[in-house]
Amino acid sequence: MKTIYLSFALGLLLILQACGAPAGQAPGSELPVRKPCVLERLYADMPRDIRLDTPDIAFVNALCSGRADAVADLFREKKMFWDEPSAVDTPYGRFEGLDGIRGFADGFLAKFNATAASFTPVFQTIGGGRIALEGVFKFVVDGAIEEVPFFVITDLRTPKLLEEVRMYTHYSFIPGQTPYRKPIFKPAHYEMGDPGLLTGAMRAYYEALHHAPYCDPDKIHAAFAEDCIVGGYDPWGTPILSREEMNRNAHTFGYGLSKYIPACVGMRYETIIDDGRTCVIEWCHIVSKQGQEERNRIAMSGCSAYTRNDEGYLCSVRISDYAGHEGEIDWTKTPVSREEAYSINLVDEFRGGCGMKPQEEY
Repeated sequence: MKTIYLSFALGLLLILQACGAPAGQAPGSELPVRKPCVLERLYADMPRDIRLDTPDIAFVNALCSGRADAVADLFREKKMFWDEPSAVDTPYGRFEGLDGIRGFADGFLAKFNATAASFTPVFQTIGGGRIALEGVFKFVVDGAIEEVPFFVITDLRTPKLLEEVRMYTHYSFIPGQTPYRKPIFKPAHYEMGDPGLLTGAMRAYYEALHHAPYCDPDKIHAAFAEDCIVGGYDPWGTPILSREEMNRNAHTFGYGLSKYIPACVGMRYETIIDDGRTCVIEWCHIVSKQGQEERNRIAMSGCSAYTRNDEGYLCSVRISDYAGHEGEIDWTKTPVSREEAYSINLVDEFRGGCGMKPQEEY
């Protein structure tokens, strides 16, 4: 099928139509917004292309319209080359096999106490057999809109079918959710990802961030464009700042990180989706004993996106994780015990330098 690229405005119109809303109007769009998020507002003027003929768009459309069978039809019972079930992994559970996926879709709106929903795409990054869709679910809850920003990462089975979907948002947007998410991926080794898998500003940023014992904020900021902004997946209740304020904060971003990364915790990437403009990575924490003792850090899963400008510098950094909320975890709601959570991806310390830990021999 011929690839069709439509403008963002036209894409949004067609998606709203697919969700069953009148042209130009989202379900409940006339309602007040009770839970606003910054993602769509912050990047309204940033250029982007959204393809509408991809299964990630079909997935979110079917979720919004409550069509559980249409969601399940995007998968097969098992993955093509592995004897394991297809799956949807969410902050509140993993749903495997067609029955599990159908059950997830059937309960999606109810999980957010919603009677209806629409989805506004903001970014879509395609590469390496995966698609990273970033956007906002707009749930209708008790006569008002609750906006929830999501990363929706899809592994492709074919151009029209999915093998696995992984969804990321801050726990504060999910009713009753506790701030713990067990790492989805098991690392090949307990160290930062190999820098050579990244290019340009992304590699410069990542190497500066993970240069033990503490990251170099000046080198981090050297990868940023002058108008770079950091944010988009902030917790519910975070003040919505102007683009100018976000820009000022971006150029102090690294100084906060330099107090504990990577001496206490590192982000080892497990997938990379890069289209040459935006790089999206899914990662898991590797935690040192210092990180546990000084900052109560625990290994969890997260997702980040980094967009380059035309000159190759980073003009946007968007991160979804639960960092700093470990003290709020209700261990009666977690998939593992507190003791197991603290043992996952734990190392004594990170070696000096950047990715210097030797590989184990087998």
